[in-house]
Amino acid sequence: MKNIYIRAFRAVDDKEASLKFVEGHKRVLESVGITEVTSSNNDWISNPSVYVILIESGDRTKVYGGARIHVADGNTPLPVEDATSSIDPKILDIVKANMEKGTGEICGLWNSLEVAGFGIGSTYAIRSAICILPMINLKTCFALCSPYTARVAKSFGFLINKSLGDNGTFYYPKIDLLATIVFVDDSFKLINAESSEREIIQTLRKEPSQERNESGPKGEVQVIYDLTV
Repeated sequence: MKNIYIRAFRAVDDKEASLKFVEGHKRVLESVGITEVTSSNNDWISNPSVYVILIESGDRTKVYGGARIHVADGNTPLPVEDATSSIDPKILDIVKANMEKGTGEICGLWNSLEVAGFGIGSTYAIRSAICILPMINLKTCFALCSPYTARVAKSFGFLINKSLGDNGTFYYPKIDLLATIVFVDDSFKLINAESSEREIIQTLRKEPSQERNESGPKGEVQVIYDLTV
Protein backbone atom coordinates (compact mmCIF):
# COMPACT_ATOMS: atom_id res chain seq x y z
CA MET A 1 0.00 0.00 0.00
CA LYS A 2 1.33 3.46 -0.95
CA ASN A 3 1.75 5.78 2.07
CA ILE A 4 1.57 9.55 1.63
CA TYR A 5 1.71 12.56 3.92
CA ILE A 6 -0.19 15.74 3.02
CA ARG A 7 0.35 19.00 4.83
CA ALA A 8 -0.79 22.58 4.42
CA PHE A 9 1.23 25.65 5.34
CA ARG A 10 1.74 29.31 4.47
CA ALA A 11 4.55 29.53 1.90
CA VAL A 12 6.57 32.12 3.84
CA ASP A 13 6.48 29.93 6.97
CA ASP A 14 8.44 27.09 5.35
CA LYS A 15 10.57 28.32 2.47
CA GLU A 16 12.60 25.10 2.35
CA ALA A 17 9.45 23.04 1.71
CA SER A 18 8.25 25.66 -0.79
CA LEU A 19 11.49 25.24 -2.75
CA LYS A 20 10.95 21.46 -2.81
CA PHE A 21 7.52 22.15 -4.32
CA VAL A 22 9.12 24.42 -6.95
CA GLU A 23 11.74 21.88 -7.98
CA GLY A 24 9.24 19.04 -8.28
CA HIS A 25 6.78 21.14 -10.26
CA LYS A 26 9.52 22.39 -12.58
CA ARG A 27 10.68 18.85 -13.39
CA VAL A 28 7.14 17.73 -14.24
CA LEU A 29 6.51 20.75 -16.51
CA GLU A 30 9.84 20.33 -18.31
CA SER A 31 9.11 16.64 -18.89
CA VAL A 32 6.13 17.63 -21.05
CA GLY A 33 7.90 20.52 -22.79
CA ILE A 34 6.41 23.41 -20.80
CA THR A 35 8.84 26.08 -19.64
CA GLU A 36 6.66 29.19 -19.28
CA VAL A 37 3.62 29.06 -16.95
CA THR A 38 2.43 32.08 -14.97
CA SER A 39 1.55 29.93 -11.96
CA SER A 40 5.10 28.56 -11.90
CA ASN A 41 6.64 31.99 -11.25
CA ASN A 42 8.56 31.54 -7.99
CA ASP A 43 7.86 34.97 -6.48
CA TRP A 44 5.03 33.35 -4.54
CA ILE A 45 7.53 31.87 -2.07
CA SER A 46 7.82 35.32 -0.44
CA ASN A 47 4.10 36.13 -0.66
CA PRO A 48 2.25 35.87 2.69
CA SER A 49 -1.01 35.43 0.75
CA VAL A 50 0.03 32.04 -0.65
CA TYR A 51 -0.60 28.66 0.98
CA VAL A 52 0.93 25.34 -0.08
CA ILE A 53 -0.44 21.81 -0.14
CA LEU A 54 2.62 19.55 -0.18
CA ILE A 55 2.30 15.81 -0.77
CA GLU A 56 5.23 13.70 0.37
CA SER A 57 6.02 10.04 0.87
CA GLY A 58 4.94 8.64 4.22
CA ASP A 59 8.52 8.82 5.52
CA ARG A 60 8.80 12.46 4.27
CA THR A 61 11.87 11.70 2.11
CA LYS A 62 10.25 12.32 -1.31
CA VAL A 63 7.97 15.03 -2.67
CA TYR A 64 5.19 13.51 -4.76
CA GLY A 65 3.17 16.59 -5.71
CA GLY A 66 0.90 19.30 -4.43
CA ALA A 67 -0.97 22.51 -5.16
CA ARG A 68 -1.03 26.13 -4.09
CA ILE A 69 -3.75 28.51 -3.00
CA HIS A 70 -3.25 32.19 -3.83
CA VAL A 71 -5.46 34.58 -1.86
CA ALA A 72 -6.66 37.62 -3.82
CA ASP A 73 -5.23 40.43 -1.67
CA GLY A 74 -5.61 43.43 -3.98
CA ASN A 75 -1.83 43.73 -4.33
CA THR A 76 -0.62 40.75 -6.36
CA PRO A 77 -2.78 39.51 -9.28
CA LEU A 78 -3.88 35.90 -9.17
CA PRO A 79 -2.05 33.63 -11.66
CA VAL A 80 -5.33 33.22 -13.58
CA GLU A 81 -5.48 36.99 -14.03
CA ASP A 82 -1.92 37.09 -15.36
CA ALA A 83 -2.59 34.14 -17.64
CA THR A 84 -5.89 35.20 -19.23
CA SER A 85 -6.49 38.94 -18.79
CA SER A 86 -4.76 39.83 -22.09
CA ILE A 87 -7.22 37.50 -23.88
CA ASP A 88 -10.32 38.35 -21.81
CA PRO A 89 -9.99 41.30 -19.38
CA LYS A 90 -13.34 40.43 -17.77
CA ILE A 91 -11.45 38.12 -15.42
CA LEU A 92 -10.12 41.22 -13.61
CA ASP A 93 -13.62 42.48 -12.82
CA ILE A 94 -14.87 39.04 -11.80
CA VAL A 95 -12.01 38.53 -9.34
CA LYS A 96 -12.50 42.05 -7.94
CA ALA A 97 -16.24 41.44 -7.48
CA ASN A 98 -15.49 38.35 -5.38
CA MET A 99 -12.78 39.86 -3.20
CA GLU A 100 -15.12 41.22 -0.52
CA LYS A 101 -16.43 37.74 0.34
CA GLY A 102 -12.92 36.27 0.08
CA THR A 103 -11.60 34.72 -3.11
CA GLY A 104 -8.46 33.11 -4.43
CA GLU A 105 -7.16 30.48 -6.80
CA ILE A 106 -6.01 26.88 -6.59
CA CYS A 107 -3.08 26.57 -8.98
CA GLY A 108 0.27 24.87 -9.56
CA LEU A 109 -1.31 21.43 -9.30
CA TRP A 110 1.18 18.66 -10.07
CA ASN A 111 2.34 15.16 -9.25
CA SER A 112 5.51 13.24 -10.04
CA LEU A 113 5.45 10.54 -12.69
CA GLU A 114 6.40 8.06 -9.98
CA VAL A 115 2.90 8.26 -8.50
CA ALA A 116 0.90 8.84 -11.69
CA GLY A 117 -2.48 7.12 -11.52
CA PHE A 118 -2.82 7.15 -7.73
CA GLY A 119 -4.97 10.32 -7.71
CA ILE A 120 -2.29 12.17 -5.74
CA GLY A 121 -2.03 15.22 -8.01
CA SER A 122 -5.74 15.49 -8.62
CA THR A 123 -8.05 14.00 -6.00
CA TYR A 124 -5.93 14.36 -2.84
CA ALA A 125 -4.36 17.72 -3.70
CA ILE A 126 -7.67 19.32 -4.72
CA ARG A 127 -9.51 17.81 -1.75
CA SER A 128 -6.91 19.16 0.68
CA ALA A 129 -6.95 22.61 -0.92
CA ILE A 130 -10.75 22.80 -0.83
CA CYS A 131 -10.66 21.64 2.78
CA ILE A 132 -8.64 24.64 3.99
CA LEU A 133 -10.49 27.37 2.03
CA PRO A 134 -12.77 28.29 4.97
CA MET A 135 -9.75 28.26 7.31
CA ILE A 136 -8.20 31.08 5.25
CA ASN A 137 -11.54 32.87 4.77
CA LEU A 138 -12.07 32.15 1.08
CA LYS A 139 -15.71 31.66 0.21
CA THR A 140 -15.09 31.51 -3.55
CA CYS A 141 -12.23 30.10 -5.56
CA PHE A 142 -10.97 29.95 -9.16
CA ALA A 143 -8.82 27.40 -10.96
CA LEU A 144 -7.40 27.23 -14.48
CA CYS A 145 -6.99 23.61 -15.43
CA SER A 146 -6.72 21.02 -18.16
CA PRO A 147 -9.93 19.41 -19.45
CA TYR A 148 -9.13 16.27 -17.41
CA THR A 149 -8.55 18.19 -14.18
CA ALA A 150 -11.70 20.24 -14.83
CA ARG A 151 -13.68 16.98 -14.84
CA VAL A 152 -12.08 15.95 -11.53
CA ALA A 153 -12.65 19.42 -10.04
CA LYS A 154 -16.36 19.14 -10.86
CA SER A 155 -16.75 16.48 -8.17
CA PHE A 156 -15.50 19.07 -5.64
CA GLY A 157 -18.08 21.68 -6.66
CA PHE A 158 -16.16 23.57 -9.36
CA LEU A 159 -18.23 24.65 -12.36
CA ILE A 160 -16.97 26.05 -15.67
CA ASN A 161 -17.26 29.85 -15.90
CA LYS A 162 -18.62 30.09 -19.44
CA SER A 163 -18.68 33.89 -19.40
CA LEU A 164 -14.90 33.94 -19.90
CA GLY A 165 -12.86 33.09 -22.99
CA ASP A 166 -14.53 30.70 -25.41
CA ASN A 167 -17.22 29.24 -23.11
CA GLY A 168 -14.67 29.13 -20.30
CA THR A 169 -11.74 27.79 -22.33
CA PHE A 170 -8.40 29.30 -23.37
CA TYR A 171 -5.34 28.00 -25.19
CA TYR A 172 -2.83 27.93 -22.34
CA PRO A 173 0.05 27.52 -21.54
CA LYS A 174 0.78 26.60 -25.19
CA ILE A 175 -1.26 27.22 -28.33
CA ASP A 176 -1.97 23.48 -28.66
CA LEU A 177 -3.11 23.00 -25.04
CA LEU A 178 -6.60 23.82 -23.84
CA ALA A 179 -7.28 25.20 -20.35
CA THR A 180 -10.62 25.74 -18.63
CA ILE A 181 -11.54 28.32 -15.98
CA VAL A 182 -13.60 26.75 -13.20
CA PHE A 183 -15.09 28.40 -10.13
CA VAL A 184 -16.61 27.33 -6.81
CA ASP A 185 -19.06 29.92 -5.48
CA ASP A 186 -19.47 28.66 -1.91
CA SER A 187 -16.56 26.72 -0.47
CA PHE A 188 -18.32 26.49 2.90
CA LYS A 189 -21.41 24.59 1.73
CA LEU A 190 -20.06 22.99 -1.49
CA ILE A 191 -23.60 22.43 -2.71
CA ASN A 192 -22.40 21.48 -6.22
CA ALA A 193 -19.91 18.87 -4.98
CA GLU A 194 -20.57 15.15 -5.05
CA SER A 195 -22.08 14.11 -1.73
CA SER A 196 -19.31 11.55 -1.05
CA GLU A 197 -16.57 14.18 -1.48
CA ARG A 198 -18.50 16.77 0.53
CA GLU A 199 -18.74 14.25 3.37
CA ILE A 200 -14.99 13.56 3.37
CA ILE A 201 -14.16 17.27 3.28
CA GLN A 202 -16.52 18.03 6.15
CA THR A 203 -14.85 15.26 8.17
CA LEU A 204 -11.40 16.71 7.42
CA ARG A 205 -12.53 20.20 8.37
CA LYS A 206 -13.68 18.94 11.76
CA GLU A 207 -10.45 16.99 12.24
CA PRO A 208 -7.71 18.39 9.95
CA SER A 209 -5.08 16.00 11.28
CA GLN A 210 -6.05 12.38 10.68
CA GLU A 211 -5.15 9.17 8.85
CA ARG A 212 -7.41 7.65 6.23
CA ASN A 213 -7.20 4.60 4.01
CA GLU A 214 -8.25 5.83 0.59
CA SER A 215 -9.06 3.80 -2.50
CA GLY A 216 -7.28 5.18 -5.57
CA PRO A 217 -7.28 4.14 -9.25
CA LYS A 218 -4.17 1.98 -8.65
CA GLY A 219 -5.24 0.56 -5.32
CA GLU A 220 -5.30 1.51 -1.65
CA VAL A 221 -3.44 4.54 -0.36
CA GLN A 222 -2.83 5.33 3.30
CA VAL A 223 -3.02 9.10 3.66
CA ILE A 224 -1.86 11.12 6.64
CA TYR A 225 -3.57 14.52 6.46
CA ASP A 226 -2.05 17.47 8.35
CA LEU A 227 -4.18 20.39 7.19
CA THR A 228 -4.13 22.81 10.10
CA VAL A 229 -3.03 26.27 8.91
